Amino acid sequence: MEDEPKMSDTRHEILKMLHEKSNVKQKVHDNTFDVFTLLKEILHELTNDINDLLTVDDRRVRLEYRDRGKYEAEVKVAEDILIFSMHSNIFEFDRDHMVWQTSYVQKDKLNSYCGIISIYNFLADSFRYNRMEDLGYLIGRIFVNRENHYFAEGKRQMSFINSFGEQVVDKNCLKQIIEKAILYAIEFDLLVPPYDMVKIASVAQMTTKIENAKVKTGKRLGFRFNSDDVLAEERSSYLD
Repeated sequence: MEDEPKMSDTRHEILKMLHEKSNVKQKVHDNTFDVFTLLKEILHELTNDINDLLTVDDRRVRLEYRDRGKYEAEVKVAEDILIFSMHSNIFEFDRDHMVWQTSYVQKDKLNSYCGIISIYNFLADSFRYNRMEDLGYLIGRIFVNRENHYFAEGKRQMSFINSFGEQVVDKNCLKQIIEKAILYAIEFDLLVPPYDMVKIASVAQMTTKIENAKVKTGKRLGFRFNSDDVLAEERSSYLD
């Protein structure tokens, strides 16, 4: 009986990677999906709770929750819409990212693989009037790893990267992130675009505007989004 051929180094490495790396990524996906499912439940509950406390009769300022499918959900907040979107893939961070400076990741590189839940802010009218050219903004991201540890990064005080590895994601921290996102969207005003950007319009643009009100609109159209932090300094910080 002939001896079985020796496993090649390459095949051995493939098996090792499947057992370690690929298995970790599957675990991260499952954890992130569970977190996203919980986030949807919180969004639904929070919407009802805030609406019950509102003393304004105008239904246009009420919150509206909508499940957009397996990986998306939205909350309409007056004239804004927040879209919560989970990416189906798992990501690694580039070498310049601050996550590599945490002791938690330095102890085990596999802890750095994360699923992502993104939070986008759009104008409600962009969807109401089907203005496909309108702009939305990423205001925050939630990262979840294989051990259900998390951190968030985003505009102003939505970042918790320094605590990565110290806290397991739960209902309370998700509620805190959601509430901060809602407050940011309400405070993040629509600015008048610079005159030179809108002083010329084509016939096609005017025709489109007349038909469907599809002139490109965004809260910071014509402005650098990074300047929002400077603008915020002029106002009191509601997230303190």
